[in-house]
Amino acid sequence: MQARLRGLVGKAIRDYNLIEAGDRIMVCLSGGKDSYTLLDILLCLQRSAPIDFDILAVNLDQKQPNFPTEVLPTYLDNLEVPYRIVEEDTYTTVKRVIPEGKTMCGLCSRLRRGILYRVAQEENATKIALGHHREDIIETLFLNLFHAGKLEAMPPKLLSDNQQHMVIRPLAYCPEADIQRYADLRQFPIIPCTLCGSQETLQRVLIKQLLQTWEQETPGRLETIFRSLQNVELSQLADAQLFNFADLQVNSNS
Repeated sequence: MQARLRGLVGKAIRDYNLIEAGDRIMVCLSGGKDSYTLLDILLCLQRSAPIDFDILAVNLDQKQPNFPTEVLPTYLDNLEVPYRIVEEDTYTTVKRVIPEGKTMCGLCSRLRRGILYRVAQEENATKIALGHHREDIIETLFLNLFHAGKLEAMPPKLLSDNQQHMVIRPLAYCPEADIQRYADLRQFPIIPCTLCGSQETLQRVLIKQLLQTWEQETPGRLETIFRSLQNVELSQLADAQLFNFADLQVNSNS
């Protein structure tokens, strides 16, 4: 399983030039299966890669109730991996702003992103590595399609709006099921993502259930959907800003 994931991560790195010689990669570690797997695979690649790059693990302690603060430092100390724990009480801010019963994830994500960008600058990180996998990317595509009216997902490589930070997603080719199996085999000390309260009604959860049903009915459908993101035909869509429909002319000489 490790070899399979290393191969998929290596392919993503080559296809999108995610890691270059001399990079200082800030790996964002949440305590979930995805970020543990990301760090683990990148450490494996670091030992065997033909180029040198540094890794810094960073965890953002957002002061959620009952967050086990000792888990990640203990794990990272045992690995002897350079790391930094950043303490920012965004939980109180989110609870104050978001009405009870409403989804907190959107605001929480924006606050977290801003803090991570700041930390990346303080640590002179050249890349910020996030643990989003293939299904995360596909789910985002359908969330934007159904609820935002736009064709947009999460790219394997992203330049921030201010062009000061490069975000990479080395797990972009990795199926979630493989990551789950690997995390189980490695027995990572998982920190649950429900510390803010269970939000099973999130639209992302509903999209995930829909996609899982499709995959069960037609195995391989998720891989086909992901490949469509790499095979875009602008002339067959309808965005006049990306394709010049107005000036299309019939070739009368043919």
